[in-house]
Amino acid sequence: MNPKLLIVDDDDEIRAQMKWALVNDYEILVAENRTRAVEIFQAERPAVVLLDLGLPPQPANPEEGLAALSELFALDRLAKVIIITGQGEKEVALRAIGAGAYDFLCKPVDAEELKFLLKRCFHVAQLEREYRDMQQLLQGDSFEGMLGTSRPMQTVFDAIRKVATTTAPVLILGESGTGKEMTARAIHQRSNCKDGPFVAINCSAIPETLLESELFGHEKGAFTGAHAQRKGRIETAAGGTLFLDEIGEIPLPLQVKLLRFLQEQCIQRVGGRQDIQIETRVIAATNADLKKGMAAGTFREDLFYRLSVVQVVMPPLRERENDIFMLAQSFLQRFAVQVKKTGLTFDKGAVRALNSHSWPGNVRELENCVRRAVIMAEGKRLTAQDLELASATGNTGTLKEAREATEREMIQRALRKHSGKITSAAMELGISRPTLYELMEKLGIARE
Repeated sequence: MNPKLLIVDDDDEIRAQMKWALVNDYEILVAENRTRAVEIFQAERPAVVLLDLGLPPQPANPEEGLAALSELFALDRLAKVIIITGQGEKEVALRAIGAGAYDFLCKPVDAEELKFLLKRCFHVAQLEREYRDMQQLLQGDSFEGMLGTSRPMQTVFDAIRKVATTTAPVLILGESGTGKEMTARAIHQRSNCKDGPFVAINCSAIPETLLESELFGHEKGAFTGAHAQRKGRIETAAGGTLFLDEIGEIPLPLQVKLLRFLQEQCIQRVGGRQDIQIETRVIAATNADLKKGMAAGTFREDLFYRLSVVQVVMPPLRERENDIFMLAQSFLQRFAVQVKKTGLTFDKGAVRALNSHSWPGNVRELENCVRRAVIMAEGKRLTAQDLELASATGNTGTLKEAREATEREMIQRALRKHSGKITSAAMELGISRPTLYELMEKLGIARE
């Protein structure tokens, strides 16, 4: 759908002219006086308003228009209001700017100048609202900093809410960089054992010869170098949560010992004979296909079903396109503060690059990409070159990805060719305007 634009003017002819000039790009709402303008604004919430200060009952006096401006801001402080004023009323227009109006144009209004100003105004309004939404997520119930308004992430958040207050083991599946550990921490923070420790261990980062001792601990003299008794990660997680990352890398002999612990909540340290009872919540994660491991005999079937009482599947970033820009904005804000660079923003080319990249490294890749760009950028506006992203039109893993990459490239090329004009781009692509809007939303292509 086109963004909503409210035109407030008491002149029927001017309203008709503006509507005719702008109807292809915006959903036009019209009002002839302050009362009607406030009613429509409250019901429709347009992001931008064109406001003539000369409104009835005293069209020669700007006070009615200024009162309308005040009422609109009382309803939505983020509203963008462009003032339309007479040639000799610049001081009044500046007074409106001081009261919070975005900009002003003098009559007679030049159509091209108006279109340019509206385009810029809607872009700023969109950025401000995205920033506000991001701040609300960061300050509110954001699942330990996890951000996402896309449907796949809302599914993850729902699963966290449901499973957190139980004691059932959880298996988190997903590609590298999708946020599996953050999900495990979110489950812990919402669980009944949140006051206990959260102990994480990456099973692929520890040599096989040391992994058993790391998990289960050891007694003094159990092996060369064991000069003292040591508790393992399982013991230190007592009363809290044990997070086993890359669970698919655990060797088969250790899988047997881990299975016994899950069944009996009991362990023996390496070199020990005493059973130690431990109560801890177990959450495991992997980016591997454990069912293939079971078929190949490298992962025990009984351990898989013991660990995966509940499964949470983390979506790859390429399937959460509506979240990409919000995440990038969040990282930009954080890293800009760290390196003391204020006022940084993404330019349009950078936004296109962010939305068109396939993100094989997922959120971790996006985070590192934005961090590098913030460090290396020389100006206030980060460009596609600062992001150093490879072309999104290279090889893709599936037919669906290849098709989406081709569609994205063709749509972006048509929009560039026609300077962002939806009607012209849709005609060249041989599709309707509504279909083009749907594809742009699906593919995460921002309007210029």
